Amino acid sequence: MLRGMKRVLLCVGGGISAYKACEVARLLVKQGAQVRCALTAAAQRFVAPLTFQALSGRPVATDLWDTSQDLAAGHIALADWAELVVVAPATADLLARLRAGLADDVVTATLIAIEPSRWLLAPAMNEKMWASPAVAENVQVLRSRGARFLGPAVGEMAERSHAGPGRMVEAAEIAAAVATWPAPAVAETSPAAQFSTSPAAQPAPAPHDAAPGPRPRDLEDVLVLVTAGPTREALDPVRFLSNPSTGRMGFAVAAAARDRGARVTLIAGPTELAPPAGIQIVRIVSAEDLAQAVDAHVSAARVLVMTAAVADQRPKVRAAQKAKKQDGEETLTLVRTQDILASVSARAVRPLLVGFAAETENVEANAREKLMRKRLDFIVANDVSAAGAGFASETNRVLVLDPAGGRVELSGSKRTVADGLWDQIAPKLS
Repeated sequence: MLRGMKRVLLCVGGGISAYKACEVARLLVKQGAQVRCALTAAAQRFVAPLTFQALSGRPVATDLWDTSQDLAAGHIALADWAELVVVAPATADLLARLRAGLADDVVTATLIAIEPSRWLLAPAMNEKMWASPAVAENVQVLRSRGARFLGPAVGEMAERSHAGPGRMVEAAEIAAAVATWPAPAVAETSPAAQFSTSPAAQPAPAPHDAAPGPRPRDLEDVLVLVTAGPTREALDPVRFLSNPSTGRMGFAVAAAARDRGARVTLIAGPTELAPPAGIQIVRIVSAEDLAQAVDAHVSAARVLVMTAAVADQRPKVRAAQKAKKQDGEETLTLVRTQDILASVSARAVRPLLVGFAAETENVEANAREKLMRKRLDFIVANDVSAAGAGFASETNRVLVLDPAGGRVELSGSKRTVADGLWDQIAPKLS
């Protein structure tokens, strides 16, 4: 359930992902939110307004000129009512119209009357459209005004021959972001609200999102790209190669940067953690997905922190059907995946690069070799076989190394380690 009742306006754009917005409405109501819906004319060509009325239990706004609305300008009354606006799907057309300040339908006329800091936008479009310089510029302008983005995810498009960043994130992720959205009276850098198991008790903030106290705003408006969690490399439709990474360290790094004023994009593999509030989330599965997502976002970033536990190998062949048992020994042929950090490092213009080295022996020596070979600005090394450190642990012990021979030891909760890491990185950006 939500902490307190939230009044959520769900604005639905005209794209194939409009069908996912139905599930968003259902989950928000289930969480205890009051939900009202507004649909563009294009959205109504994909999903009927009656569907959203049935799911929300309230009338749906579809027409700016609806004479049945009250005399006090219905879209303004709707804007006054909403505490938070979710735009899903946020199509390329709708993003452009919001950036330009157009107000020629009920959705844009309502949104322009609401402070952008209360907008949560879930983009959805073909990957070529998402990569367009025009769309990138529109996203950057809207973010500079305070709008928050969730996604897009990386995967197969409606046009099945296309894949890449552009898919709308799943409804459950949008619902989770609404559940952790700060209440109106809480500052944006305060710990986010969490789900409650009973009206009388509230759980403590998740470790990755728990700010231990006031932090310096030394990353104000710095564009930060963080990768987190594992990748999965498919053997067949039901089996994959992966690792035990939970994404907790990367989520903590992202939340710590957010609390210092950064504008953060978090590219996350398959994890069970709720994403930190106020951060753009891009979901991926495989190492190839991750490479595409990094390539799509890294040009705008000042810093890339690569905490993701990326598979170094993938099966050479992915079986189209579930592989059956065979008599005798079986052989699996693996091929190397792309070295994402090395690829970014080789760019003529590149962000400050921070790598992670999960080691089980010769930790410092192996990490320093990786630091120099990949021409990184920092590397964070830890012994993942040690107790209280590494995968699936809420604490960590790491070494932060730099090319000049610098060596800093950090330990504690993963959020504490993340704050210590930014203490090392931030001075390099001034």
